[in-house]
Amino acid sequence: MIFKEETISSERIYEGAILNLRKDKVTVKDGRTSYREIVEHNGGAALAALTEDRKLVMVRQFRKAIERDILEVPAGKTEKGEDPLETARRELREETGYTAKEIRLIGKIYPSVGYTQEKIFIYLCTGLTPGETDFDENEALDILEYDLDELYRMALAGEIEDAKTLTAILLVKALV
Repeated sequence: MIFKEETISSERIYEGAILNLRKDKVTVKDGRTSYREIVEHNGGAALAALTEDRKLVMVRQFRKAIERDILEVPAGKTEKGEDPLETARRELREETGYTAKEIRLIGKIYPSVGYTQEKIFIYLCTGLTPGETDFDENEALDILEYDLDELYRMALAGEIEDAKTLTAILLVKALV
């Protein structure tokens, strides 16, 4: 039987530009109380931009949280009140320079439900037209194209470590 924890109190610990942190006091199944630290995040959009020749447009960038660079699908955070589809359109153009004739929602994920309510919408972008990138002032990334079958092999071999990227590759491989 599933026990739903009830929130007794909630305290905002940190308020930032990208995320907030709160500490909730909750009831647990034996009647006692416990605490949950929750990262609040607006969520975002991840883009599986597929070229005519079955290549996915990827980015490689340094991520401070893991202290190294990592291969990812282009993605970005949703601004407060913004529709994730608009996030997808904006981030595709900013990070890759491409615009897409068709952008279709193919999945939604919660990357880490143990401590955040962040939700990422995964879009398949097709009918790509190249253009100019418009990186955020603090962004530095390489734009690469990988054959979908090669990315699928890399995913199965454990060479793709980013959750949204792994999910996007598996979904696209199943759909096209």
